[in-house]
Order: sequence, then structure tokens, then C-alpha cells
Amino acid sequence: MIIGFSSRVTVSAGALCLAGLLALTPAATADPGGAEPTPPGGPRAAAPHPSLLYRPGTQVRLRAGAPRVPEVSALSWVVADARTGEVLAAHNAHRRLPPASTLKTLFALTVLPGLPAGIRHTVRARELKGIGAGSSLVGVAEGHTYRIADLWRGVFLNSGNDAVHVLAELNGGWSLTVQRMQAKARSLGARDTRVVSPDGYDAPGQVSSAYDLTVFGRVGLRNPDFARYCATVEAKFPGGGNWSYPILNTNRLLSGAKGVKPYRGLIGIKNGYTSKAGSTLVAAARRDGRTLVVTVMNPQEGDGSAVYEEARSLLDWGFESAGRVEAVGSLGAPAARPAVTTPPAVAAAVPQEQGSVWTEAGLIAGAAGTGAAVVVLVLRLPVRRPGRS
Repeated sequence: MIIGFSSRVTVSAGALCLAGLLALTPAATADPGGAEPTPPGGPRAAAPHPSLLYRPGTQVRLRAGAPRVPEVSALSWVVADARTGEVLAAHNAHRRLPPASTLKTLFALTVLPGLPAGIRHTVRARELKGIGAGSSLVGVAEGHTYRIADLWRGVFLNSGNDAVHVLAELNGGWSLTVQRMQAKARSLGARDTRVVSPDGYDAPGQVSSAYDLTVFGRVGLRNPDFARYCATVEAKFPGGGNWSYPILNTNRLLSGAKGVKPYRGLIGIKNGYTSKAGSTLVAAARRDGRTLVVTVMNPQEGDGSAVYEEARSLLDWGFESAGRVEAVGSLGAPAARPAVTTPPAVAAAVPQEQGSVWTEAGLIAGAAGTGAAVVVLVLRLPVRRPGRS
């Protein structure tokens, strides 16, 4: 028999629905940046300026007294605050260009967490196949045994493509590493990057951008192993048996090699060069409790030191302009997880991300709808009389 419900039960069900709705509401309305909410009846916060990062040319918002952005010849560059992710200035930030060995930042973000540093591995011949002609090498040799940490120092200091090949094989192979790197880039919101060769060797269609590389550098600094390797100036690399030889970081802003003055406060990250990409560099420095990340791609003037000197001038400007510029955009929060069609091994490498405002709003709407449905269902639920089956 279908009967009406008492007002007491109806009110109870409605109260439960309202309680669930109110419990979800703060998660959606809270400021994702952690700012204090606007007091009831108080003024609404001013909307942030729209991002300028997809516009061509140099983008900067100078306040009164701010220093002028230095003129540099690079095809693309970005200056960003590592803590906040704010982009202080940029030039063609999303222009897609060959990244050279700065792509090794993405390789490290993808592969490093899954390979414990202390593991020893004896290199096999097949792991060194396919290394591109003219590649930078650290001297990995077939039949020699290395710790994973040795190989990573070969990647970060000597930009060794031979070390990359071995680590990629340990990660499941070259092709799977490409897939995982691509998934990692997407998870970080780096949409300009297309991975073909994990070591950054010139390959048809392989591109990234100053924006994406800055994202990789910023995220990398949060990983203690990544941060330690990219800040290492020199190390010993095993040569077989009981002997080793010194390797020096090819990032001249860090090492001071070839007449480049070391940059005060520099903490890495990675440089690169190929004939197609020209010189590229992702550099991070810390001064007075503030960390900046700068990416410079393919200077059009000067010699092999130009990429370092242009990065130097941009870092100097970034520190000098503290508090006197408004952001032209943001490195942003990582994007959502890949679709369920992504292979499990790839999805496992993608970090848990925060839900978007739209997702939270959907949860609230869903909760409200579910509550209403429960009330309707309860009102129409058949009630059994005592003693009946």
C-alpha cells in the first residue's frame, strides 16, 4: 500500500540532505590559493588580470619604479616565481621549439621516483643501442656495474644520453618511457610538449616550450633527489674496476666553466644544445628566501655563452623587480588525471591532483539532487503493516 509520510520523517530526511550539502559547500567555495574568504556583506575581491602568456612578444606588467625587462635575443623565455607559480614576465612563452637536453628534466620527473638510487645494475649491450650520432655521453660501458645514483649524475652533470638509455630500459623500455613522459607532461598541464626521444636528441616532431620547461623545473625542485642532482657541480663517475674519473656540470652558470661567471644563489637545473634547438637552459636561483625559475630557448645572438648570460640578466631582473610587477600568468596547478584508457603503468606515474571548482560544484549539485530524490522515494515507499509478509 502507498501512503503519505508523516511531517516528522519528511523534515528529518530534508535535514539530512541539507547537512550533507553544507558539509560539501566549503570545499567548493574555498579559495584554492588558501586566501581568507570574503566576510559576509564585505566587498568582493577584484578579479585577477587575464593571462597574457599566449600572446606573442614580450609580456610584462610593470608597476611604478619597476626595472625595465632586459633585452635578450632568445626566441622564447619565461621568468617565474618557484613558490607561487606566478610568471613575472615572458616572451613567446608557449612557442613550440626543440628543447634539446632540457627535456631531461621531464625524463627525470617521470623515471627518477621509481628507481632507488642505491640499486646496482650491470649494463647490457642492448641498453646502449640507438644512441644518436654526436650525442653527449658520460662514458657508460657495457659490462660495467653502476649504481642508479651514478647514472643520474651522468644525466644531470654530463647530459649523458648513454645514461638516459640505460635508465629508460630499466623503466620499461624506450617506447614506454616516451608514453610515461607524455602522460606526465599532460598531468602537469604542459600541453606544448611532444616527446619523441626521452634524451632530448633532435627528432622530428619533438617540441616543448619555455612555459612547459619552467613547469618541469619548478616541479623538479620539489623532489629532493632531483634538486640534489641538478645542484651538483662535480662528481666522480665509475670507470670500471676501482677507478673513476671526474665529471663537471655542463651548466656554466653553476660550474663557472668556459669563462662564465657562476651565478650567486644558483641551484641548477639543466642546460642543453643541439644543432636544431640551439642552446637551451632551465635555471633556478635562490636569494633572500625567494626562488626564481628562468627558461631561455635559442638565443639568436652571441656565442655558446649567450644562453647563460641572457638567463643571468633575466634572473637579476626577477630579483630586482620583487613586489614591483604584477603576474602576466601562472604556471598553474597540474591538470586532471589521464583518462581511464591510459595504460595502468602510465597512470601509476601520474600524481593525485586537486579537484577543480567545477568538479566540486558538481558534487554539491549531485548531493542536493540525491537528497531530493531520497525524499521523493521515501514519500512513495510502500510501508508494511505489522504481521504481514
